[in-house]
Amino acid sequence: MKVLLCEDVSRLGWLGDIVEVSQGYARNYLLPQGLATVATEGNVRSLAKEKAKRAEHRIQEGKRLQKAAEKVAGAEAVLAAKANEQGHLFGSVTEKHIAANLREQGYDVADSIVKLSEHIKQLGTHEVTLRFSDEVKVSVSVVVVAESEDTLDDDSDGKA
Repeated sequence: MKVLLCEDVSRLGWLGDIVEVSQGYARNYLLPQGLATVATEGNVRSLAKEKAKRAEHRIQEGKRLQKAAEKVAGAEAVLAAKANEQGHLFGSVTEKHIAANLREQGYDVADSIVKLSEHIKQLGTHEVTLRFSDEVKVSVSVVVVAESEDTLDDDSDGKA
């Protein structure tokens, strides 16, 4: 069944696109949710201006994401975490920790942009992918160092 998309639908198409979908998908999801209408000549003409506006918006958003990616490319996030003598962390470093560190450095990075295959559980340097969009991806270095216990030692005055 051919439908005209009234909204951008992930992995299907953009507003104004005419796509072929199964009748069940159109009847049970796209049409009731208002995401698509039946592809008629009148519906296509009525969405033409909105389609052009959205296309321009996507281009501008793509440029903004590209600039943000170029800015953060090659950055290094240094995180301190508690670890044992073998370098295993007590806990792990997650996407939120990395994104927060990059934001502290002045980069425009949301938690959802940081992509880890699994949480970091070892000291050392790790390459992490930042996925701004399907087309815009960059790598940053994440250095995990052991948290120093100097602050605990400074509190003691040497008296028993």
